[in-house]
Amino acid sequence: MASHATSAVTVGLPSLPEVHGSIAVSRSSNPLRRLLAFVGPGYMVAVGYMDPGNWATDLAGGSAFGYTLLSVILLSNLMAILLQSLAARLGIATGQDLAQACRAHYPPAINFALWVLCEVAIIACDLAEVIGTAIALQLLFGLPLVVGASLTALDVLLVLLLQQRGFRYLEAFIISLITVIAVCFAIEMVLADPDWAAVAYGFIPQPEILTHPGMLYIAIGILGATVMPHNLYLHSSIVQTRRWEPTPAGRREAVLFATIDSTVALSFALFVNAAILILAAAAFHGTGQTEVAEIQDAYRLLAPTLGVAAASTLFALALLASGQNSTITATLAGQIVMEGFLRLRLPPWLRRAVTRLVAIVPVLVVAWIYGESGTAQMLVLSQVVLSLQLPFAVVPLVRFTTDRTKMGELVAPRWVAVLAWLVSAVIITLNGKLLFDFATGA
Repeated sequence: MASHATSAVTVGLPSLPEVHGSIAVSRSSNPLRRLLAFVGPGYMVAVGYMDPGNWATDLAGGSAFGYTLLSVILLSNLMAILLQSLAARLGIATGQDLAQACRAHYPPAINFALWVLCEVAIIACDLAEVIGTAIALQLLFGLPLVVGASLTALDVLLVLLLQQRGFRYLEAFIISLITVIAVCFAIEMVLADPDWAAVAYGFIPQPEILTHPGMLYIAIGILGATVMPHNLYLHSSIVQTRRWEPTPAGRREAVLFATIDSTVALSFALFVNAAILILAAAAFHGTGQTEVAEIQDAYRLLAPTLGVAAASTLFALALLASGQNSTITATLAGQIVMEGFLRLRLPPWLRRAVTRLVAIVPVLVVAWIYGESGTAQMLVLSQVVLSLQLPFAVVPLVRFTTDRTKMGELVAPRWVAVLAWLVSAVIITLNGKLLFDFATGA
């Protein structure tokens, strides 16, 4: 398998060795053709920014607070664009993914703690995917939640099939489902006919977001659902599937094209997340239905509220596409962190089976005992858990990419470093306030 020369010595196997350097980059003089070779990883990352966990937080935020939290979605997406560009830069500059870089830099005890925290984040993400897919199957086909959650165990077969056909097939499958989601919500937006002046005002941050406990809780949930810690590990690895020129100029171009890829892809994620919240605000908040926080309630109310029967079907179809899409990236992220931190390689089917089993069991228990309301609460809680894990992925990433001895000439520019540390501080501060409010009962 071909690989790249890097500015650092990679110890052991490269990240995702079975696909490392497997996609050739065109040497055409046309920069657009060279850019197209890098299109793909950004969309795999973007999947995590529009997974079922986002739906719960965006629906809750839109129905309860109207368009106010659109500013949180925008700021979270800008943070995601910055952090994902750093993740791609790390992988290209060092030939290591974030987990491998942590293993090379930190002592064993810290590495083990970081690995555990990352696994918790992946389980929380998988939890959201199981719940989202089960709900979609219930809405579309009438399957009980317990049955739908059980059926999600079969998606391991889909992942294995696509992996065997090649990495480009994985990327094509994901881009196809993202297209389905985007089209569904574009139609929903037309049907909802929101107040566009209020939408524009919603993108301006309001101080009450920080002072209103309920609003802050949902805002941090949106942050956790948007900037996902395991995506930083994933992106630093899958950019290395490209076989760029092993020269300083080739690596600089790879960083540029990988950043363009992820920025464009995350713009689609911004559209989808904003569309969900706008839909909830226009259809529910605007009609006095301010407590629509559950996906099932949104499904049932959309058709009568908008006066179009297809509105609910489009909503459920997009949810199913979202849940299936996210399962692939969670599998890859799990493989990357386990191999990077522990140098432990498991067969993909076994890794997927273990992760999915850990996520399915609590969903089955909660669905059996509490029904729909319990799974909805788990969905929002899973996103807050993701947000609480973020600093433990973000701080090492920013530290490595701003270290010239590690990154060489591809070290992050000073203005990027300042922004990255500022984003880290914002994330840590918001999480600290959430924990303080929780501890004090505020």
